[in-house]
Amino acid sequence: MSPWIQAGLAGAVAATAWGLVEPLDQKWFRFPYSDIAILGKFATRGEHWRAAGWAMHIVNGAVAGLVFWALFEWIGTNAFWFAVAFAMVEHLVTYPLTVLTDRFHPARGAPELPAMSRSGRAFAQATFRHLLFGVVLGVLVSI
Repeated sequence: MSPWIQAGLAGAVAATAWGLVEPLDQKWFRFPYSDIAILGKFATRGEHWRAAGWAMHIVNGAVAGLVFWALFEWIGTNAFWFAVAFAMVEHLVTYPLTVLTDRFHPARGAPELPAMSRSGRAFAQATFRHLLFGVVLGVLVSI
């Protein structure tokens, strides 16, 4: 299999793992935010927001897998640890954008979309989710 296809599929699988763990980590971190809801309720406020959110989340994961692979080919190193570092750097770079979500998301205030920018629980939860993504991505591109 082409390493590009493998990286894209690995990213999609890692995003799926992230989405499947959301209900559990919402209990662990005692914080209800959902990335599936952020995406789905941005696309539609209708009854199909969850399906839209899942589709967008999986596509985002595949794109992230491809970006990871492009950087990995350019920089090189251990694929597993690079995937973990890639996910954590992406988290640290994008987390400040939660200020925009808190202020402008069309569904802000919904149960799955509490204010996140000033929440330590939300930051810890997002850190956990990105770490999970990086580990799954790293394992799957290292096979």
